[in-house]
Amino acid sequence: MSNDRYVSPLSERYASREMQYIFSPDKKFRTWRRLWIALAETEKELGLNITDEQIEELKSHADDINYDVAREREKVVRHDVMSHVYAYGVQCPKAKGIIHLGATSCYVGDNTDIIIMSEALKLVRKKLVNVIAELAKFAEEQKSQPTLAFTHFQPAQPTTVGKRATLWMQEFAMDLEDLDYVLGSLKLLGSKGTTGTQASFLELFDGDQEKIDKIDPMIAEKMGFKACYPVSGQTYSRKVDTRVLNILAGIAASAHKFSNDIRLLQHLKEVEEPFEKTQIGSSAMAYKRNPMRSERIASLSRYVMIDALNPAVTSAAQWFERTLDDSANKRLSVPEGFLAIDGILDLCLNVVDGLVVYPKVIEKRLMSELPFMATENIMMDAVKAGGDRQELHERIRELSMEAGKNVKEKGLENNLLELIAADPAFNLSLEDLKKTMDPAKYVGRAKEQVDAYLKNVIYPLLKENEDELGVKAEINV
Repeated sequence: MSNDRYVSPLSERYASREMQYIFSPDKKFRTWRRLWIALAETEKELGLNITDEQIEELKSHADDINYDVAREREKVVRHDVMSHVYAYGVQCPKAKGIIHLGATSCYVGDNTDIIIMSEALKLVRKKLVNVIAELAKFAEEQKSQPTLAFTHFQPAQPTTVGKRATLWMQEFAMDLEDLDYVLGSLKLLGSKGTTGTQASFLELFDGDQEKIDKIDPMIAEKMGFKACYPVSGQTYSRKVDTRVLNILAGIAASAHKFSNDIRLLQHLKEVEEPFEKTQIGSSAMAYKRNPMRSERIASLSRYVMIDALNPAVTSAAQWFERTLDDSANKRLSVPEGFLAIDGILDLCLNVVDGLVVYPKVIEKRLMSELPFMATENIMMDAVKAGGDRQELHERIRELSMEAGKNVKEKGLENNLLELIAADPAFNLSLEDLKKTMDPAKYVGRAKEQVDAYLKNVIYPLLKENEDELGVKAEINV
């Protein structure tokens, strides 16, 4: 590693080697050669004068790319595609004349971009499924653990830790639905020439429209796609990139929300992300356990959400059949969006797999607020014992204000139950009141909702994707 030039932290710190390879030069140029082989095979099968010997020669050098020759040639011609056409021809002298026949640079460039984004989406999908699977385990384990719920980050009716996890899970499941739709809709550009009219093929095939109609479907099939986009300019519509990066931005938003909740819970000391024995939380404060991984999720997620603007603006700014102001932007925004979301999902996997729950802290906070939330039940019990509902409502309001004042202004424990027990209007003993303080009575159908959601939605989803399960994340820092 060189220390005297900038290196992207997405490669050095965050993204997996697998995702990095998908966007590597080697992957790109090998795909170019596969596309040139597919084009030559298609043209041969449709009757052009291309021999089996030429095809075999191309195949024999599909992977041993002579990068040194291509680099030297590019210094001369200043064109990456023609440099690699030349380098391929040096290795394949018999096939030299038919490489890239009838095609424009976008034949290899754009088709490769679609292929790479498709493979990258499949890796994102695999990791997303595994995040959902880990959350499902956590939700199942914690489905009955009562905890204080929050609206506006103010104490609200209790829920369970597992029910809260289903809220995170559902957003990731929605992202998976969106991903599957976009992944299933991706098509190749095909080979449509300089402005998308296939004029070069009209010349090559002597105007045979029937043969020309077969070119794109045959190329698509050879490259593992169902179809090519029916019309194009020189490039595929840049709106495709917008759709793809919007998927990544959606996952980032879900991950950000999840990580924010973990950070808040860690502040409350109720739930913590994994913290390794030798990990340092602060350079100054040795006792600290900062939620560094969740913070990193939030940080990278913001990058991905903003990055989604790049292809949207690029798509909007394209002129007619093409302009080249997309190229430099695409080289940055698409790979880096994928590298960042890859790092985010690895972090999510790591955090969910190692979440630590502290039931005693959860119980203590819940019990400090539960008397306020139990007042309706207490009032109903007092009515059954002969009290007047309207009068009791006013007394509970007054006593709640007094108890709240004791907590906030005097720093005392919540003594609402004692205040109610001492009020003859309620005709209830402190022992009777404490019997109402079972948190499980106040979580509604939280446990049942977890069971139903896992059974009806998540477990079928995981069953359909069981071949994708078992991914373990490696965190570099």
